[in-house]
Amino acid sequence: MVLELCVVVVCATSAAGKMMEVMVVAALLACAGGALIPEVQITVLEKPYICKRRTKNGDMLLVHFEGFLESNGTRFHSTYADNNNQPVWFTLGIKEAIKGWDKGLKDMCVGEKRKLVVPPSLAYGKEGKGKIPPESTLIFDLHLIEIRNGPRSHESFQEMDLNDDWKLSREEVKAYLKFEFEKHGGAMNETQHEVLVESIFEKEDDDSDGFISAREFTYIHDEL
Repeated sequence: MVLELCVVVVCATSAAGKMMEVMVVAALLACAGGALIPEVQITVLEKPYICKRRTKNGDMLLVHFEGFLESNGTRFHSTYADNNNQPVWFTLGIKEAIKGWDKGLKDMCVGEKRKLVVPPSLAYGKEGKGKIPPESTLIFDLHLIEIRNGPRSHESFQEMDLNDDWKLSREEVKAYLKFEFEKHGGAMNETQHEVLVESIFEKEDDDSDGFISAREFTYIHDEL
């Protein structure tokens, strides 16, 4: 679509003669600039033969990963080396991680391994973070260990809203998380539950009234 618009602009302005050459150049530059949209480069390194479920926004993902600076190959974090070989949980599609992860880990199968090359605008941008300098392109090697229903799926809101008042309390969110983990044979200690619940409320409770309303809960779902 961008290319078609560029052709139309160039042809129209060229027909006007040499006096329009400057406008033609400007149009080309504008079109070229509009086409350069940063994206995550995704390479599937390993994929299971059978895939019963693929990741979607709202899912809770358990992942192992290593992160490297593209500029010099320096490893800035590894769940294997820096996290006592423990993978980490995060919820896909709610800006809990960098934008590059939200984009690069969709439609992924349990057991799948991917390499992501994430441009600065989808990582830590001009500010950088910790060991990551500003304007750094990042490389991630990720291994998806597990997928669980997240507390933010469309159907989950009604399941979580135990008293049908169209808003969620901390107790309701915590009860749902505990139920989901136990249903899948997992276990989370009390501290983990509290941290996850507080993280959810920090992002969702826009008016800070101690509840997450149906409006505050809503976000862009792939399935809607």
